[in-house]
Amino acid sequence: MQHFDLIIVGGGLAGASLALALRDSALRVALVEAQPPRRPDGWDARIYAVSPANVAFLDAIGAWRHLDRQRIAPIAAMKVFGDAGGALEFSAYETGVADLGCILESSLVACELWEGLKRQSNLALFIGQKPAALEFRDEVAVLRLADGETLSAALLVGADGRDSWVREAAGLPAHNRHYGEKGVVANFATDRPHRNIAWQWFGDDGVLAYLPLPGQRMSIVWSAPDALADELCQLSPEALCERVELAGRGVLGKLDLLTPAQAFPLRLMRVPEIVARRLALVGDAGHGIHPLSGHGINLGFQDAQALADRLLASKAWEDIGDLRFLQGYQRARREEITLMQTTTDALRRLFAAPSPLLRPLRNLGLNFTNRLPVAKSVLVRYALGGF
Repeated sequence: MQHFDLIIVGGGLAGASLALALRDSALRVALVEAQPPRRPDGWDARIYAVSPANVAFLDAIGAWRHLDRQRIAPIAAMKVFGDAGGALEFSAYETGVADLGCILESSLVACELWEGLKRQSNLALFIGQKPAALEFRDEVAVLRLADGETLSAALLVGADGRDSWVREAAGLPAHNRHYGEKGVVANFATDRPHRNIAWQWFGDDGVLAYLPLPGQRMSIVWSAPDALADELCQLSPEALCERVELAGRGVLGKLDLLTPAQAFPLRLMRVPEIVARRLALVGDAGHGIHPLSGHGINLGFQDAQALADRLLASKAWEDIGDLRFLQGYQRARREEITLMQTTTDALRRLFAAPSPLLRPLRNLGLNFTNRLPVAKSVLVRYALGGF
């Protein structure tokens, strides 16, 4: 049996960034990952909006400075449109910041994080391995891998996604509500320059976002009802471009498909307790939200930073797997996670409601907020710091 201070199961963005954040610590860390990331040919269809706060986190752990700037698009402004004339705009210039965030490919960040992990002296990588059994003892968590190897640690971290094996093996309940929607993603070349503006439309056919990519390219995230999402994925490239052009009011002109459309089911997932004795959850293992806000990966990075900060501040005599120690991490994350889950769920319910009485009210709310500089500033400042 190999013993460590910390075992992380899952080497996605949250798990990898947590491990890298601990690179200068005295902690002995193990990372278990069945399939390390790789770069696709061309452009990755899985795109994320990373907030300035999380750009700073990635920079602090040594990853951001090595990313190819030609694959990153800053967000200069955001334009949000309701389904009956409502509109809300945010501008980096008016807010007094360089940008509202950055759009970049998931695999771009993941592969750079892994480059750092490969050079990390206090880290043991268990690549191509899957967990098979988990046992919690008084002093350690014991993880048996599929090949029979056994690891132990004072703390085990589940960073293995929304269908977390760790969460289920530990018996932590997760309450799911399926939206009956899928997130459709694809990349396009555009006829008109996007000027680093992100667009979002709320409509009867879901929520569509245009996210700027470098050059005259953009990515969509279309949160659409299941039947429509399936239909979009089955369209020919030409028909899909026409459908996305029409839904986006033609703001970027003619589109040409760069990557095939992919879809993933959407659900709200609440996990009442993201810690237990010798266990902590980070990223999608501990929460799931609607993608209309773009907050998902940002919440995961903030989980990783909060837990890393807690571990780095621990004293040599402290038991990092003790429940009281871990509850400090849970308290630090609970407010933001709950707020983002509640807000995004309420927005989706509000605009999905077919009531003719709600339609003018929700659009009036967008227009009213757009005319209140103080309210807009609060929203943007929160997004810059936490989303």
